[in-house]
This record gives sequence, C-alpha cells and structure tokens, in this order.
Amino acid sequence: MTQIIRKVHVIGINSFEFNELPFKLQKLFIETENIAVPDSYFANIKLWAKNNAKNEKLFFASRSDNKLINWLKSQKSDVILFSRGDPLWFGIGRILIENFSKEELSFYPSNTCFQLAFSKLKISWQEAIYVSIHGRDSTKLIEVLKTKPLSLAIITDSKNNGLEIIQNNLLELNLENLYEFWICEEIGFKNEKIRKFNLKEKLPSDISNLNIAVLLRKEKDHVETDIPLFGLKDDTFKTFEDRPNLLTKREVRIQILADLELPENGTIWDIGAGCGSIGLEALKLRPNLKLFCIDKRIGSKELISENARRLGVSPKDIFEEDVNNLFNSNNINSLREAKRIIIGGCDKKTKLRIINELSIHMNCGDIVAIPLIDIQTIKDLRDTLKGNNFEVNLNLIQTYKSLSISEGIRMDPNNPVFLLRGRKLS
Repeated sequence: MTQIIRKVHVIGINSFEFNELPFKLQKLFIETENIAVPDSYFANIKLWAKNNAKNEKLFFASRSDNKLINWLKSQKSDVILFSRGDPLWFGIGRILIENFSKEELSFYPSNTCFQLAFSKLKISWQEAIYVSIHGRDSTKLIEVLKTKPLSLAIITDSKNNGLEIIQNNLLELNLENLYEFWICEEIGFKNEKIRKFNLKEKLPSDISNLNIAVLLRKEKDHVETDIPLFGLKDDTFKTFEDRPNLLTKREVRIQILADLELPENGTIWDIGAGCGSIGLEALKLRPNLKLFCIDKRIGSKELISENARRLGVSPKDIFEEDVNNLFNSNNINSLREAKRIIIGGCDKKTKLRIINELSIHMNCGDIVAIPLIDIQTIKDLRDTLKGNNFEVNLNLIQTYKSLSISEGIRMDPNNPVFLLRGRKLS
C-alpha cells in the first residue's frame, strides 16, 4: 500500500483578513510551506505570509487547470490550496476528488457566496435554486428560468460575458418584468458591492469580475397602458405555476386568433379556457363580442376574472363547470348562438359532442378552432367536422426562439401544436 506522505489542505475563504481565519487555520498557514492561490487572491495572500509567517513560502498561482493538479502531485510535503467559500460546492473540490484519494484531502469550507448574498439581501434562501454558468454553457440556466423559481442565484463567468447572457436569456424568455436583478460583487471582501440593475438597460463597465447574480421574483404590476393591441406576452396572464398548460403560448395564440377571423359582433365560446388567454385577447381585439368562458378546473373562474381585469375586458359570463353538464341542463342558449368556438382542454369524446351539438346551430362562415397536441385524435375530429358540413384545415405550428449561450445563440423549440379549423359551409 502506498504511504501518503503529504496532505492537500483546501481552505475556503470569504475575506482577505488573516485574523478572520479560525486560529487552527492561521496556525496551519504559518506552518505550511507550499501555498496554491487563485490569481485574483495572489497579492493578498502573499501579504499574509509577509505579515504573519517567519519561514519562506513557495507560492503557486492557481488557475484550476492541469498545471495545478500536476503541481500538487509533485509536492512532497503538505500543501494549502485556497479557494472561494465552500470548495465542494461549485468549486474545485470535485476536480480534486477525481485526482486524489480522499485520504490525501482535507477540506475547510467557509460560507458560500450565495449564503452571504442572501444574508446581505435579508432574503430566505431555503427555497432558492442555484446554477453555475462558470465554465459551462447556459443550457441548465435556461431550463431553470423556464420554471420561474421564486429566487435564483447564479455563479457567473466573466470570460464568457456571463451577466450579459443572463440578461439576454431573461429578455428572450419575456421574464424581464418578473425579476429583480441583483449583482453581488466581491461578496464578503473589502470592496463588496451589492447593486440592483434594470434588466432592460446596458450593464455598467465597472462590475467586478468576482461576482454572482441573484434573481428575486416580484409581483408584476399590470397596467393596461403597457399592454399591446395584439400578440400579448405570456406573462401578461396570471396562471398557476404548477399548471403551465392552462396558458396557450403567444405564438400559438396569435395563429388561433388569426384563424378565427373575429367578427365585430356576435358570440364567442372559449371551452376549456384554462386561464382565458385566447378568449380574453379576442375580446380585447373585438370589444363588442359576447365572450363566454368555460373551464371545469377549480379556481378557473377566479383566474379568468383576474386576467380579464388585467386586460380591461368583461366576459359575458364565466362558468366553472364541465361543459357536459351545461349540455345536459339544456338551458344555455348562448351555446347555440356561437359564431366562433374554441375547443381547448377536454377529452376527445367531449370535443366530438361539442361539434355535433353546436354545429347544427352554426351558420355559413362560422368557425371552430381546436388546438391539439395529441395526433391520435385528429382523424376523428376532422371526420366529424366534415360530416357536419365544415370546410376543414389542419396546420402544424412549430416555433423556435433564439436563446443566448456563451458561444452565441441556439434555437430553442416550443412544443408543436396542431391547429384544426372548421368553417361552416351552409
């Protein structure tokens, strides 16, 4: 068995004040000859030796690469390697474990930069999500941003314009109004700065390379004057975080509204309305329409009402009810007055019933629009529309968004949606 003749002591620090080290580590530093230090810490740690140690020390400028690993392996006596915060948390610890036996390594973690950042911001961090884009692409960051976490801390990479990538990703995903954007520079050190920036503005050039970003979600203050005429952003609508399928995405919604060829007057039914995004935007475009929304999910009426308030529109009625129950009660005459019908979230059997029962009351030129993700239901719905004297069109809507990554951009696909449209012939 090979005898271990030296140790690698990995010390995490959050300050360049020697006296802030625990006494045990001060003593270890004074007694250890070989010291590996990151470039950005080099001058400060050499001062520790000058002011506190009598013996000469051999310093190695660490860049966390193979040269560091080879240097560590070449040493015959104990070595100290300084790191930031906790070396085993997005730090060099993982690389060291891959290259040395556990018996050779000793770790002395300090507070992580994220712990310090949240303590300075006075925000609980127990629900926070953590991502590193240091030396990595931003794929993981994009995945996390799409889930809209309450708080997100990001280790950045100054070499790859990490802060600009974060800023661009938020803008590209239409999240710029959802988050406060904090940048914590040299957190825990003498030149510490914590600043909040506007995501829509260019970042200043004086930001330290030693930084992390923290995103804190805020409640958006919806003001009607901020809303465009057409093509509303997804974050205009309130939805349930755990039910993203309640919202029809902007690109699909635009096409549905175009295919509906909205009349100036008449009745429109949004069945399986979710958060009401299609019907409410239709009403915003054509304020004289009579909009009826129906969705059987608990809380849907309150959700649609809130989104109507945000858009400044007033649906004729909102039913938190299964459409089958409305048919069975036989007292909803407005269902039989519909000039436009959107059939969303319900099963195939219910969709077929809606077509069969309502088509006999529809007039020439009236339109049914059915967005679908299940290709297996298309044939039956198409045949039923044709059997009820509808001219039928089927389109596949597949869109991509550009997202910034360290190498430039990549195209990120949205889920494909089939749009089945029927126009009554007579």
